[in-house]
Amino acid sequence: MTATALRNGPPRRAVLVGGVGVRSAFGAGPAALTDGVLAGRPAFAPVDRFATAGYRTDRAATGPGAPRLADLLTAVLAEAGALSGPPDSEVPYGQQELLLALHGDRRAGPVAAEVAARTGLRPRVYTGACVAAATAVADAAALIAAGRRERVVVAAGYLVEPDTFAVFDAGRALAGDGAVRPFSLGRQGMLLGDAVVAVVLESAGALRRRGGNALATVAGWGRTGDAHHVCRPRPDGAGLARAVRAALDRAGTGPEAVGWINANGAGSTLGDLAEAAALHELFPAGTPPVSSTKSLHGHALEASALLELAVTVGVLGTGLLPVNAGWQAPDPGCALDLVLDRPRPAAPGPVLTVNAAFGGANTALLVAPA
Repeated sequence: MTATALRNGPPRRAVLVGGVGVRSAFGAGPAALTDGVLAGRPAFAPVDRFATAGYRTDRAATGPGAPRLADLLTAVLAEAGALSGPPDSEVPYGQQELLLALHGDRRAGPVAAEVAARTGLRPRVYTGACVAAATAVADAAALIAAGRRERVVVAAGYLVEPDTFAVFDAGRALAGDGAVRPFSLGRQGMLLGDAVVAVVLESAGALRRRGGNALATVAGWGRTGDAHHVCRPRPDGAGLARAVRAALDRAGTGPEAVGWINANGAGSTLGDLAEAAALHELFPAGTPPVSSTKSLHGHALEASALLELAVTVGVLGTGLLPVNAGWQAPDPGCALDLVLDRPRPAAPGPVLTVNAAFGGANTALLVAPA
């Protein structure tokens, strides 16, 4: 089906995932990411990219060496199919829009300029919060669904580096025990991870004209702002719940259809409690299976949501749900149906991937099998 009906709204075109490229701590390519996540072994190890003496932890999920972000972005764009093939509309591949989520420091502009020069893509940069990549996906999906674009490329990149590591360590946000333990008693915080990802979103017509195969459908999206506190989440999770409802409404479905939630679950005490409160409100009779894959690949800041979309698309094709790693003991405030010990068989239907950020920003993407 190429169009679905919004509740109380006009028909809209389906938004298909036509290609994915990934570089993560699990290696090169979407298959390495999917296999690593389903293996259930966290990728955290001592950082050898810079000195960590004197910090609370020396752990992060990093790839080998000290790669250049522009090099890896160019590689994943090619892997996703964004740089080659026949044009699917009047806009040649080299003049497509690129929605690019980058860590919001002085390096974002030069990286975007280099990627543009090397690929011919026209970047619009998203920075400043850990929902940046999901916001870019929502913008791209809205353009395609409304018929304003045939194809939009979304990319994101973050490589663990000393400045951000030092800031998060000084703020006691990093887990001193070297493990991320979402929704568990004994959790101590997050750990950082590399992520460089590209996702091609396109209409059914564009995909058909180039002879491609859909990997999944972005069926719904929602984003909200709490305006509660500069860094603490709203305790009742109301903003995140509204983002999920918006995603479900766009898809014309209800909470009962959701088969799995790839949670934000960064391993912080307040953040996990707020997210659990949101999920309890959305699913009062009991949540679907929940896991946070940040417990395996780490938190990639502005790139996290796109990495987690790539994870979600990958596991949809396997029929298995990844574990919520690091869990030690139940937290009464986080009484969720967590996937523990080993991957669980997936139920048919759409799944949610949700993210939250400092400042009260929340996003939800509903992803369905192709």
